[in-house]
Amino acid sequence: MRALALLGSLLAALLLASAAPASAHAALRGSDPADGAVLKSSPVSVTLTFTEAVGLLDDSFRVYDPTNHRVDTSGAGHGPAGSDTARITFPKKLGTGTFTVAWRVVSADSHPVSGALTFSVGKPSATAATVSAGPVENPLTGSLYNIGRYVAYLAMALLTGTVAFLAVCRPPDPAPLRTPVRTAWWTLLAATLFLFVLRSPYEEGTSPATAFDLSALARSASGRPGLALLARVALLALTAALHLHLLLRKRVRRDLPSSPSRPLLAAAAALSVALALTWAAAEHASAGIQVPLAMTSSVLHLLSMALWMGGLAALLITLQRSAVPLPAAVVTRFSRTAFGAVTVLVVTGVYQSWRGLGSWQALTDTSYGRLLLVKLAGVTVLLAAASQSRRWTARLAQAPAVPAPERVPLPVGGGPADPPAGRQDAPRPDEPPATPDEPGATPDAPGSTPNEPGATPKQPGATPVGRHQAALRRSVLAEVAVGVAVLGITTILTGTLPGRAAAEAAGSGTAPAASAGIPAAVVALVPFDVGTPNGHGKVQITLDPGRVGANSVQAVVFGPDGGISAVPELRLSFTLAAQKIGPLPANVTDRGGYWAADSVNLPIAGEWTMSVTVRVSDLDQVTVTKKVRIAT
Repeated sequence: MRALALLGSLLAALLLASAAPASAHAALRGSDPADGAVLKSSPVSVTLTFTEAVGLLDDSFRVYDPTNHRVDTSGAGHGPAGSDTARITFPKKLGTGTFTVAWRVVSADSHPVSGALTFSVGKPSATAATVSAGPVENPLTGSLYNIGRYVAYLAMALLTGTVAFLAVCRPPDPAPLRTPVRTAWWTLLAATLFLFVLRSPYEEGTSPATAFDLSALARSASGRPGLALLARVALLALTAALHLHLLLRKRVRRDLPSSPSRPLLAAAAALSVALALTWAAAEHASAGIQVPLAMTSSVLHLLSMALWMGGLAALLITLQRSAVPLPAAVVTRFSRTAFGAVTVLVVTGVYQSWRGLGSWQALTDTSYGRLLLVKLAGVTVLLAAASQSRRWTARLAQAPAVPAPERVPLPVGGGPADPPAGRQDAPRPDEPPATPDEPGATPDAPGSTPNEPGATPKQPGATPVGRHQAALRRSVLAEVAVGVAVLGITTILTGTLPGRAAAEAAGSGTAPAASAGIPAAVVALVPFDVGTPNGHGKVQITLDPGRVGANSVQAVVFGPDGGISAVPELRLSFTLAAQKIGPLPANVTDRGGYWAADSVNLPIAGEWTMSVTVRVSDLDQVTVTKKVRIAT
């Protein structure tokens, strides 16, 4: 269990590390005017078209003129083509020059997406507004939101799987599973409320400090993802009400059967399906192609995952904490249930992978495909562990049942107790205890038990059943550990742009939505050599966003061995000889392992000459140059 806690912490750290910037699930298919277009007259409106339906925010569009002043526009709305478009209109004609449009919307599967584009009226300006679309999300907000989603998945699996294990497998001692069920219910409720509170900051890319604003909570409640979270809270309240109703009935009528009735099972199944729908309605399945089939597949996929992984956790807890030996029939019932769940999981997983990828090439060419390969590798390991568990289950079912040894209670004073009725080999109070020289005192004497005087206590797992249960417990623990890891990968996968959407955007000549309309950052690798032993290497320089206006600069120096090298001085400047501009110093400073400048203004597009001066000692330095292209 400590290993599982450590694994969960590592996965949480992985989610934190991968949260910024997150990839959105909608991609910009095109725009009118097109990015970079030069128009003869002022446009009446700007319309963006996406690969799926999008939701609009209060500040979805910001338009800036060539002097970096914001242009008045109408409120954002959907265009005539439908909900996969976003549109604004201009109340009056624009002037001439280059205008910048920054936008931010929420894709149908609940993830925010942002970008920027430019168009020119008359002719392009010498300079353009320095507007960045900003990150898709605030790093801290995104990290907390992803952790909340992961915890909600875990709690859903434990709650649904444990209840199903109790109902289907019917362990003789359900007491150890009561605490996990309550813990899972409270955890799922807390995670759902946590996600609802963070929903508005997550959509708008703001810090968690804005979460408790009343207007932010109202916005969360008005969108489909927020409504799905509220529906989940309502369903959890219904499950609690059903549980309380059963407890009250048992107190009033003690003759109720211990096994659940068919109406109760039907109600539990309906609530489980409804809970799974709250995920499907706000994630991948709710957008794209074949939405009804995808929603059905997503619900079945989530429920089968919960039955398998949650049931495994319940089986592990029962094997470790049950006060009575676990009958082989219980393990056999779970093995059959898990086999059915795995079958459904594989079928629905194949369909969802096809739907998300769209082509074999996307399996290796997109982040979604590469993450999917990692998940498939994890699932393969998980299936191997499950196969081992099935073998131990079969051996446990075939092993002869061994009755539990009879325990003879001792009185408080420590003297011998009266023998149970019908027992012939128990010593009477007036008889002296057996010694090792007497018959029946040896460890191998027939009929001796761990509680008899002279008998050697049996070690746990000494019987075939005990050995098989111990091996099964280890195998199930391995399954649970791998399953927790696979669930973490799944959580990250649901926050990644599907390969089909990326291919569709690329086919239309538009970059993915997270950077739509924005040129990729300029990365230049500049070799240098001061002419001394070990005085050579490379400087990797990144200009972000690599366009006209303010750019952040990061420079990393690599030594001759390819590792990061610390140098006493690094200088950087930019010159545009064609326009007789420069040199413009970058004023980079040592940030502990790399050099950086927060803002370097490059006012005109074109091919700039970047001069890099590297000093490796008090006497040895060299200046090298590199051409870089700055876009509009």
